[in-house]
Amino acid sequence: MIEISGSVEIAPSLGVADFICDIVSTGTTLMMNKLKKSFVVFDSQAVLISSKKLKEDPEKLEILNNLIVRIRSVLTAKNSRYLMMNATKDSLENIIKIIPSLKSPTVLSLADGNSLAVHAVIPSDKFWEIVGDLKNAGASGILLLPIENMIV
Repeated sequence: MIEISGSVEIAPSLGVADFICDIVSTGTTLMMNKLKKSFVVFDSQAVLISSKKLKEDPEKLEILNNLIVRIRSVLTAKNSRYLMMNATKDSLENIIKIIPSLKSPTVLSLADGNSLAVHAVIPSDKFWEIVGDLKNAGASGILLLPIENMIV
């Protein structure tokens, strides 16, 4: 057994190793190197812990609170998508009933006078459940985009 640091996924293809043990989050790099997971050695998670004394230092407490806002924004965005579509004014009410948005969708008038742009943030796992219903209700030009950060 030898310890390798860096890109250990390449070791089998170089003939340096028959097996590797690596800490991975998604396994994408393993797949890119034509490797597959044999078994999980252990599951882990990252945890943020602060001292009770932190409340006595307003500057450090502000840094911690800013960090927490940033972490939450990434985690919220990870499970959300930005949905955009066009619709006619007469189809808007039915479309809004279908969208499982976090809040009310944004509706903007388009240049032709009868069309609208409808934007909403939705849970990412709901898109394929509703896309057919949206089309049947009159939505067109449906786009689903990733969200990098989302501060709620």
